[in-house]
Amino acid sequence: MSDSPVLLITGASSGIGEAVARRAAADGWRVALAARRADALEALVADMGGRDAALAVPTDVTEWDQVEAMAAAARGAFGRIDAVFANAGFGATRGFTAESPEHWRRMILTNVYGAAITIRATFDDLVQAKGTLILTGSVAGRVALPGSVYSASKWAVTGMAESARKQFAPLGVRVTLLSPGVVDTPFFDDIPDIPHVEPSDVAAAVAFVLERPHGVSINELTLRPTAQEE
Repeated sequence: MSDSPVLLITGASSGIGEAVARRAAADGWRVALAARRADALEALVADMGGRDAALAVPTDVTEWDQVEAMAAAARGAFGRIDAVFANAGFGATRGFTAESPEHWRRMILTNVYGAAITIRATFDDLVQAKGTLILTGSVAGRVALPGSVYSASKWAVTGMAESARKQFAPLGVRVTLLSPGVVDTPFFDDIPDIPHVEPSDVAAAVAFVLERPHGVSINELTLRPTAQEE
């Protein structure tokens, strides 16, 4: 296990992040789990086989010192970081009068700034490993939704992924923008009665990206429920 590759995941305590962590561990990765909820992370570590297989790193991805500490903790525990899944994020009700400005501020800081400083904190690790960076975008980052500041934040992540790809490609690092449609996760207080995929489906897509030969980079992967039109 000590020679197994290492995957760092933000937003790892539930939903897509948790499903990716479980799938990666089953596939032989050691996993550093970052999120704000320490209790949920510790429970997940215990469920995944303990500290030889997984590490809980309570982190607010909007705080640079915590993100730096997150990367250092993963490096210190496992000796390396081979892949990064910048997944932390949350949404907002559509409509420019539907949420508070403070909610928007926290969302944009998490979805956009948090992803950017996660890249910054792990940049040298990815270059050294000739590793893989995966960012969670959204179909909403390809199709503008009416009155959606969340959609705008994911359009920013779409652009960030391409910017990262252009910087990393000559350095041997692969970059993937993973853009799910509707997923049944805690993103929704109560998932609407519309077609959706499961977090395990998204985890399988991440596994597909990670399993490609190093010379193959899946730059964009969009995952919708078959019946989703938007």
